[in-house]
Amino acid sequence: MDLLNFHKCLADETRLRVVLLIADQDELCVCELISALQISQPKISRHLALLRQHGVLQDRRQGQWVYYRLNPNLPAWAIESINAAHHSKPNFLVADLAKLQRLDNCC
Repeated sequence: MDLLNFHKCLADETRLRVVLLIADQDELCVCELISALQISQPKISRHLALLRQHGVLQDRRQGQWVYYRLNPNLPAWAIESINAAHHSKPNFLVADLAKLQRLDNCC
């Protein structure tokens, strides 16, 4: 994990929101992220691909669904950075989490 690329990835608001939502929920599928962030599937997929490419996220397939979680092999400094971002702005994800809770099982 490269320090500079890690922070470049999280410098984008959408990618930061994706990572923080996944950190909060442990694992989310693409349809849940689309619903929570109100962003199109191609755009979410581009962001997820970049986060996967840089080792921030891992994915797993279950049937037709793809689920994302934080890479369990992230260095401690990366996990601390994500946790600090998550706890520093508690209202940052309120609207996204509310949309996620209203979502009827998409997968």
